[in-house]
Amino acid sequence: MAVKFAANSSIISRAPSRLTTRRFLRAVVAELHEADLGDLIAALEQDDRVRLVELTGTDFDFSALNEVDDTVREEILEELEPETVAEGVRELESDDAVELLEALDEEDQEEILEKLPPSERDALERSLEYPENSAGRRMQTEFIKVPPDWTVGQAMDYMRETPDLPDRFYEIYAVDGAQRWKGALPLDLLLRSRRPVPLADLIDEKRRRVAVTDDLEEVARLFGKYNLVAAPVVDTADRLVGVITIDDVVDVIEEEADEEIKALGGVTSDEQLSDNVWTIAKARFNWLLVNLATAFLASSVLGLFEGQLEKMVALAVLAPIVASQGGNAATQTMTVAVRALATRELGSNNAFRVVIRESLVGLVNGIAFAVITGNRGGGVVSYPRSRRRDRACDHLQSRGRCAWRHPHPHRVGAGAGRSRGGLGHLRHDGDRRGRFLFLSRHRYIVVRAELAFWHKGFYR
Repeated sequence: MAVKFAANSSIISRAPSRLTTRRFLRAVVAELHEADLGDLIAALEQDDRVRLVELTGTDFDFSALNEVDDTVREEILEELEPETVAEGVRELESDDAVELLEALDEEDQEEILEKLPPSERDALERSLEYPENSAGRRMQTEFIKVPPDWTVGQAMDYMRETPDLPDRFYEIYAVDGAQRWKGALPLDLLLRSRRPVPLADLIDEKRRRVAVTDDLEEVARLFGKYNLVAAPVVDTADRLVGVITIDDVVDVIEEEADEEIKALGGVTSDEQLSDNVWTIAKARFNWLLVNLATAFLASSVLGLFEGQLEKMVALAVLAPIVASQGGNAATQTMTVAVRALATRELGSNNAFRVVIRESLVGLVNGIAFAVITGNRGGGVVSYPRSRRRDRACDHLQSRGRCAWRHPHPHRVGAGAGRSRGGLGHLRHDGDRRGRFLFLSRHRYIVVRAELAFWHKGFYR
C-alpha cells in the first residue's frame, strides 16, 4: 500500500479538494493502519497534510504522525490548533503521546498539555522530564498491576471488569501496597493455570527489569539477549512506573542503525529526506570541510618525494590509485570497528588484538595489490616500446655505453635499429643489473632499473 501511495501521490494530493462530504474521507482513513496512514501523509503536499487532519477530525489517528519524518510531523503540529492536537493526544497511549510531544519546543508542549485532564497531563509531564534517550522517556505508563496475594481467578475477573486496559499487553505485574515491584506473570501461564492457584506461586520474582535512567541502547540489547517482548520499568525506589514493549524496542533499533549508517558517511543523525536544501547543505558542510583539510594534508605528503617524482613521472600517475585503495581499506576497517562498538563486541579486553589484526590485514592486502599494480600497471603509465627503447639507448649511447641491434634485421631492412617492428635488445657495457620488463609488442614499462652508471653520476 505504501508503494501505491508513492506512485499516486499526485492523485492523492488532489483528493481532499474534490470530496463533497467528509464522511467518505473519514471512512477511507478509518480503514488504514497507522503505518499506512503515515505513508499517505508523506505522499501528500504540505498544505494537503493539514487539510487531511482537519477534515477527518476525531477519526484521524494521531499515532500515524509518529510514522513520518520529524520535519513533516513538526510542520503539521505547528499548523494545527492546540485543542485539535490535545484531543488527538488523549486517544494515544502514553509512549506514543510522549514521542509526539517531544518533537515540539517547551512552549508548544505546555500549550497542549494545558488542554489535557490533570491526571493525563501529570503522567505525560513526568515522562517528558526523563532524559531524552532513557527508558523513562519511552516507557508506557499504562499496565496491569495486581497484589501478589490474589488468585488466578481474581486476576482474570479484574481484567474482564476493568474498562481502561492497555490496548496491547503481554504480562501482568505484582506490586505491594507501596507499588514496589514483586514479580511478573506472563499471560500464557496465567491462562493455563486454574482459578484457585495463588499468583504468588506463579510470578517470576527474578524477572529482568529496566531502570528509568537506563539508556535505550542498553534496553534494546537486553531485549535481544534474553528474547524479551516486554520489560517492567522501575524507579530508584524499585517502584513500578511503566513498561517497555517490543514495538518500542524495534523503533529504537531502527533509529540506532540509521544513526550508525549516517555516521559512517559523515551525515548528522537528524537529517531527513524531507529536509530542505539549505538545511542539508549546512549540516554536511563541516564534515566536508574536515575531509578537504585531510585531503590537503595527504597531498602534501607527495611533496616529500618531489625528487623521485621528477626522475620517474610514472609514479605520479599511480598516486591516485594508492589514495583510493587506502581510503577503501580504511572504510572497510572503520565499518567493522563501528559495528563492533555498537554491538559491544569490541571493548578494552580485545581492542589491542583487533588493532593488530586489522593492521596485518592492511599490510597483507597492501603487498598483494602492490605486486598486482606493479605487474599490470604498464598499460596505464608506459610509453610505446620503440619510444622508450630509443630514449633509454640515447642516454647510454651518449656515454658510449650502449649498442642496440635488431634481432632480425633481414625482416626490416636498413635502418632496423630504429624500427618499430620488433622488440629488439638493449646491451650495455656496464653493470648487467639493468633489467627491463617488456609487457607487450607495443607497450612496456620499466619495472626495475638499477643501472650502475646511474649511481656513478653518468646521468647527472
